[in-house]
Amino acid sequence: MSRIAFLMREALVNLRRNALVVTGAVLAVFISLSLAFGALVLNQLLVINTLAWQQGTHVVTFLKDVDEGGLSLDGQLQLLAEVESWEEVKSVRFVDKAAAYEEFKVLFADRPDFVESINPTILPASLRVELVNIDLYRDVQFRLQANPAVKDVRSFGEGIEMLSNLSRVLNLLGIGLALVLGSAAVIMIANTIRMAIYARRDEVSIMKLVGASNWFIRVPFLLEGLIEGVLGAGLAVLTIWIASQNLQGVGDSIQLVQFTIPSEFFLRWGVLFVLFGAAAGVFGSLIGLSRYLREADGGARTGAA
Repeated sequence: MSRIAFLMREALVNLRRNALVVTGAVLAVFISLSLAFGALVLNQLLVINTLAWQQGTHVVTFLKDVDEGGLSLDGQLQLLAEVESWEEVKSVRFVDKAAAYEEFKVLFADRPDFVESINPTILPASLRVELVNIDLYRDVQFRLQANPAVKDVRSFGEGIEMLSNLSRVLNLLGIGLALVLGSAAVIMIANTIRMAIYARRDEVSIMKLVGASNWFIRVPFLLEGLIEGVLGAGLAVLTIWIASQNLQGVGDSIQLVQFTIPSEFFLRWGVLFVLFGAAAGVFGSLIGLSRYLREADGGARTGAA
């Protein structure tokens, strides 16, 4: 226990002696992992909203009135049955004029004057189509547009495609940021350890002369790198979590977009990022130590000869 306490005390002394350089290393880890974790959280938001939009209505088909050359109610119900029989279609819901007006009143409940100015009869009946696979929306949209009783067809497929493409880009961006900026953090920590060793080179040389092993010399510096990595990663995770909570508060007023990310996501990925920060700190310390110890061993052998 006394040896472990000594090694921990040495690590804390190193941190205190090189506070400015250590702060730079912690900030390097913090900035790099904040960018990577932020990209991951943003990608998760896109995934959540893409999945939410993929469930429910994918295609809305507005039908012509009878005086516009459209179908009667029986004809509209027959069209409903026909569309429902398509293999690309999971379900179809018919919304008549009265239901369309009720929906309109809900959507514009905060503008009663506007609602009162609208004649309920001008709102068209519609078919709300849910697809088996959202990727099939173009085929269904084309077939519906070919029907002379259809006034207009609206789909959410293009928006979902854009979200999916953006999600893929963010995945690649997150991986790239984690690799590039993580490497930068490792290099920064390695330089920090080298400077700490240089400041204590006489003490390290004496330790080697009295028989201290390389691992006994390494451990305090490895602990130093570990602490720097954990601090930087922990601050990054905490900062992004606070930002997401604030974003969630702002997003409560926006009904079409979800800004809520499950706590399990932050717990799982937060732990992984902190572990990555710890590993980066230890790896950076090993890099910083290896060259110095090789040179010290070489110098010791030369002196003995």
